[in-house]
Amino acid sequence: MKEEIKIFEQSNIRSSYDEKQEKWFFSIIDIIAVLTESKNPKRYWSDLKSKLSSEEGFSQVYDKIVRLKIVAPDGKKRETDCTDVETILRIIQSVPSPKAEPVKQWLAKVGYERMKEMADPSTAIDRARETYKQLGRSDKWIQQRMTGQETRNKLTDYWKDHEITENEEFAILTNIIHKEWSGLSVKEHKNLKGLKSQNLRDHMGEAELLFTALAELSTRQVAENNEAIGIEENKNCAKIGGNIAKRAKEDFEERTGQKVVSDENYLPKQKKPKQIEDKNN
Repeated sequence: MKEEIKIFEQSNIRSSYDEKQEKWFFSIIDIIAVLTESKNPKRYWSDLKSKLSSEEGFSQVYDKIVRLKIVAPDGKKRETDCTDVETILRIIQSVPSPKAEPVKQWLAKVGYERMKEMADPSTAIDRARETYKQLGRSDKWIQQRMTGQETRNKLTDYWKDHEITENEEFAILTNIIHKEWSGLSVKEHKNLKGLKSQNLRDHMGEAELLFTALAELSTRQVAENNEAIGIEENKNCAKIGGNIAKRAKEDFEERTGQKVVSDENYLPKQKKPKQIEDKNN
């Protein structure tokens, strides 16, 4: 399952793409929230399920609802009801809402975009750019993020072709590179930014993205020059590549007076709770 956040009229709709079934699965609660603008979409969906359970033919719909662990608003992965486009459309019919038709059109567009991506992978890049724009990222940041992702992909392609096959090994090498250039492990960097399950690179500043890319580019170049094979040889290349970026980072910080590693993030700003006035004062 490939998890994504999709945007409908500024609302986040959590989704997962099942490569085997070639289907999108959407969070039903998020769809309900869009349709009803309810303050408690979870309760609305619970009541709707009870109502629909008595209707003839609903058992077939219910059988297509699955519980998937996806990222909740608090950043933790929690199980929530999800289902495919066909079943979502059936549920929409039972929710009186002026947004029903726009949501249907949006769902059709999501499916069409996926088919376009399979035929022309470059469209996925265009969609990613548009998503980042909707999240308020600047054009300069988006360009840096996309360039960094291309550099990352070339490195992982090298690893795959040189006997790095386990996800755990990918994580080990990535962590060596990251700690070498930044002084922090990936987990420590996420903790500094107050992140939980969010993608660290989506919350980096331009300088952090740039030095991450430099470290990974350097690692690949060193690995290619040494024809590194397997985890141990690539560990050494990861340390060298990260150190190249570390020296560049230290020079940058000395000459500019600016720190590269930052606690800043792009998480939604939390509203401060209203102060309750003490009438006794």
